[in-house]
Amino acid sequence: MMVEYLWRWRVALMATGVGLLAALMRLGALGYPNALVFDEVFYARGAYSLLTMGFEGDWGGDNQDFAQGDYSQLSTKGDYVVHPLTGKLLIGVGIQLFGPTPFGWRFMGAMLGIATVLMVAFIARHLLHSTLWGAVAGVLLAVEGEHIVLSRSALLDGYLTFFVVAAFGLLVVDRARTRRRLFAAADAARERAGMAADAVLPGWGPRTGVRWWRLAAIVTFGLAASVKWSGLWFAAALLVLSVVWDLADRRAARIEHWALGAFARAVPAFVATVILVPITYLATWIPWFRSESSYGRRWAEENPGEGLAWLPEGLRSLVHYHQQMYDFHRTLDSAHNYESNPWTWMLQYRPTAFWFEDVPDADCGAERCVSAIHAIGHPFIWWAGCIALVYAIWRMVRHRDLLSATVSVGLLAGWLPWLPYAQRTIFTFYTVAMAPFLVLLVVWALMRIAQPARLEGGWSRTGVIIVTVYLSAVLVVAGFFTPLWWGTPIPFEYWQVHMWLPSWV
Repeated sequence: MMVEYLWRWRVALMATGVGLLAALMRLGALGYPNALVFDEVFYARGAYSLLTMGFEGDWGGDNQDFAQGDYSQLSTKGDYVVHPLTGKLLIGVGIQLFGPTPFGWRFMGAMLGIATVLMVAFIARHLLHSTLWGAVAGVLLAVEGEHIVLSRSALLDGYLTFFVVAAFGLLVVDRARTRRRLFAAADAARERAGMAADAVLPGWGPRTGVRWWRLAAIVTFGLAASVKWSGLWFAAALLVLSVVWDLADRRAARIEHWALGAFARAVPAFVATVILVPITYLATWIPWFRSESSYGRRWAEENPGEGLAWLPEGLRSLVHYHQQMYDFHRTLDSAHNYESNPWTWMLQYRPTAFWFEDVPDADCGAERCVSAIHAIGHPFIWWAGCIALVYAIWRMVRHRDLLSATVSVGLLAGWLPWLPYAQRTIFTFYTVAMAPFLVLLVVWALMRIAQPARLEGGWSRTGVIIVTVYLSAVLVVAGFFTPLWWGTPIPFEYWQVHMWLPSWV
């Protein structure tokens, strides 16, 4: 009776368990340290400025004055910032709720991080047709170090990750609904024509109606780009993937001209993308338009006849500002202790240290106590992901495995575009947007180990043992690294034990 009851409520139990674990890892001691950590100095202060003045003002003084409650260094001069507004507006929501405190400026990132974990669990459940494997995916992302650190910091990349995963989830829902409609309409058309159930249906195939979920995904990709421009790479790759899904589904529905039908349906999606993404992105700049003191807001007025003269002054100023932002990103090449080569990202070879200080007042049971926050991806998840990616690519090439492509495209979209910029100043923590897709890839590989295709859904005893040992090791190592993801005061010697590679120091 109890087993039957638990089975009936298995999805709710999965969501509850995964959500609680994600919340514990992201909300525990969220207000520590009481300081601006790494690039929070830009985004937390920018969010406060947007909240109080309606635009991002220039800050002077010591960077940590803000964390101590001194906001007097905020001027009414517009600050030259090089990322769009949406992430900072969301950080401002937490500040509005809880004040300009470390907990306040980190709160929304933690909540969206929890939501991302839950979305990944449900996406995996749908793709792998298993609540159990959905739970495994949720647990792995819940304890993934890169995602934990970025969810607990007022940086933009965690917000980017949320919108990218949300858009991907909407595309997954769109495919499920469209596939059902397509097969139902194809069967109905065969029945009306008196054809056999497995006969090839002439033509391009039936219509499936307006695809509202795909339109919602396109808008969400626009929001991702309004956090960081790299959201556009995910949009391009994942929207192309949705067309590949259409090709596969129309072929499976035994439609004569399945390719033409899929490409014909892709045309409205392309048109919607080139309209909705810019409109969504532009709408997020409303605070910039509304304030005459925003950086570059009056450029067109002060430089008549320059730039795109045919545009209204406000848009002409925004275009010029974006040209400045693009030039900044394109030419950024200043030396930094923690810059990393993207070719080594999958190995987490040079993770970013967000915070490190001695805490002499802490009672850590040692002579020297330190507080350190390292955005180190969980090594067992990332290193396993390297192997799983090679296997998935082999499956794609050798067997044209669509599922292996589905769980790999998001990861590749977040990684490959950075490779040509290896000489630029970039950081390993950018990989947080890849982490949800990495988890999907690893869980897909684990499922193939525990439930090999030759058993047709059955379980391999050896495979189950391997997967159980692996998952146990992941949880143990997550507990071991949690102090370095939270910044908990620890003995200096204990910190040294975590530096597995010389490049981590």
